[in-house]
Amino acid sequence: MGVPILKGQPGGWHWGVQGMSAGVSGQTATQAESIRVLVVDDHRTVADAMSFALASESGIECIGAVHSAREARAMAHRLAADVVVMDVQLGDGDGVEVAADLMRAAPGVRVVILTGIVDQPLLRRAADAGAVAVLAKDGTLTELLAAIRGSSSEGLVVHPRVLRRLLAAAGPAAGATVRLTAREGEVLALLAEGLDVHRISAQLGITVLTCRGYLKNLMAKLDAHTQLEAVVTATRLGLVRAATGG
Repeated sequence: MGVPILKGQPGGWHWGVQGMSAGVSGQTATQAESIRVLVVDDHRTVADAMSFALASESGIECIGAVHSAREARAMAHRLAADVVVMDVQLGDGDGVEVAADLMRAAPGVRVVILTGIVDQPLLRRAADAGAVAVLAKDGTLTELLAAIRGSSSEGLVVHPRVLRRLLAAAGPAAGATVRLTAREGEVLALLAEGLDVHRISAQLGITVLTCRGYLKNLMAKLDAHTQLEAVVTATRLGLVRAATGG
């Protein structure tokens, strides 16, 4: 994939020029097959650096960078974006609300949410809105590219970096007792590591359909509406530690 250009720093996305290609503006024969990405961030330097970094990647066409909720709503449809990379905090609006508006207007568009502050309500809102991923804003270009190129068929993808921050802030739950089978515990442990259903099924040597069945059982037992909520609840109950500790 090459050298990461955007690297996690305390101040957010950091742009470096190592490995940067100079000729990113010319038309190529493969652009028609490229993923069309629109960047939305009210910090212009961050948005422009991210756009330039994405434009240098094979198979991605960065069609622009906008800096407000108003511009995002106006330009996403006009520019026929496939993926919108959306900062959650915009000067004139909420990124998750804008994401929901974009997906209602164009159901085929996929939205990746970037956030510097992680809490469960945000992740629930992102899942309800239909976002395909929530990533830490101080993450790497590699993480962002994986989300942009990933499938939206498995629901919201939360990077382990974001999940760890959320779990660190969650206190232990009291009282509830949930019994899992050995296989459900294995699936839960891998889910908590950030693996999707395809990678879990491959690692355990089971079919994707069977794996989805275990996930459905887990969510029912944990009274969870999303896989993320299942991991958070299981962690608070001590089930993830039990599953990963052998």
